[in-house]
Amino acid sequence: MAPIKFLAVVILSVLFAGGISSQSIYSFRVNTIDGQQTTLAQYKGKTILVVNVASKCGLTKQYEGLEALYKKYKERGLVILGFPCNQFMGQEPGTEAEIAEFCSVSYGVTFPLFSKIEVNGDNTHPLYQYLKKELPGTGDKTDIEWNFAKFLIDKTGKPVYRYHPRVKPAELEGDIEELINNNK
Repeated sequence: MAPIKFLAVVILSVLFAGGISSQSIYSFRVNTIDGQQTTLAQYKGKTILVVNVASKCGLTKQYEGLEALYKKYKERGLVILGFPCNQFMGQEPGTEAEIAEFCSVSYGVTFPLFSKIEVNGDNTHPLYQYLKKELPGTGDKTDIEWNFAKFLIDKTGKPVYRYHPRVKPAELEGDIEELINNNK
């Protein structure tokens, strides 16, 4: 009986001493744009750019820049993960099938897209709860400001950089190069 109590105390100590905060993004469950449940574990060892996207936004043209980054760096280990979100003035109203078709036809998107999620509020997806906790942004605001906010994650699954939605994808190249070239 004593070894079990000791083990329970050790586990609880690790959890409450910050063991949870050492979590990486790999454990989060997500649904692909075609509804298949998966985890982000398939991207272990890659540099990851997570972006909340929308099809009817003034920043939607950023899909071009995101796809250009993906094509330029995917062979070197970059993956871009697009998470449609309809929380900002209803700028992503379509179904997953409509979103996938729009991205493919209008911008030639080939990077992975996922089902719509919420990035702020009571129903914030756990992935975005984690990202905002790890990189809260500026001042006392942790909320995602708008569509096309970006998080750059290193090869170990640790969020390293957070970018405002108006930061253009091409402006991330230096940071992407840094993380890709890091041998961690």
